[in-house]
Amino acid sequence: MNRTGFSHFFDLFSQRVTRATGSSTAFLLALATVLIWIVTGPIFHYSDTWQLVINTGTTIVTFLMVFLIQKSQNKDSMAMQIKLNELIAVNRKASNRLLNVEDLSEKELRELHEFFGRLADKAKQENNLSESHSAEEAEEIHVEKLEEKHRRRQDKKMARTTG
Repeated sequence: MNRTGFSHFFDLFSQRVTRATGSSTAFLLALATVLIWIVTGPIFHYSDTWQLVINTGTTIVTFLMVFLIQKSQNKDSMAMQIKLNELIAVNRKASNRLLNVEDLSEKELRELHEFFGRLADKAKQENNLSESHSAEEAEEIHVEKLEEKHRRRQDKKMARTTG
């Protein structure tokens, strides 16, 4: 991988800044800055310049942080998708059609969401939320589970009547 140039620099810079600004120290520094600004209000007679200092400072910091945080979020999201794709790819029962599902249109994602919502409803009816399956197997396995449950009930009835 080419790890030179501005892109590499910006990647490292955004990682470090995001990590640093998410720390307790950064919060305390921001809090101290605001407290100092408040305390200096009477000294500067709450002037327009005094107000402009905090407004301008927070606007600039917020504007720049949006881009740094988005860069970090994009990288984290991509890494998470790669990890999920790996888990789907190595699981024999998982549907490979769900690889790169993040590239689907919003309409296609909604359809998948509704499909898995129906599966969740069926699982709730069975009082078993720990079961999950691929899209291809879900309907078939659901029927099999119901048949197995019915068989167990029949076996219990038979055991009671013959026992």
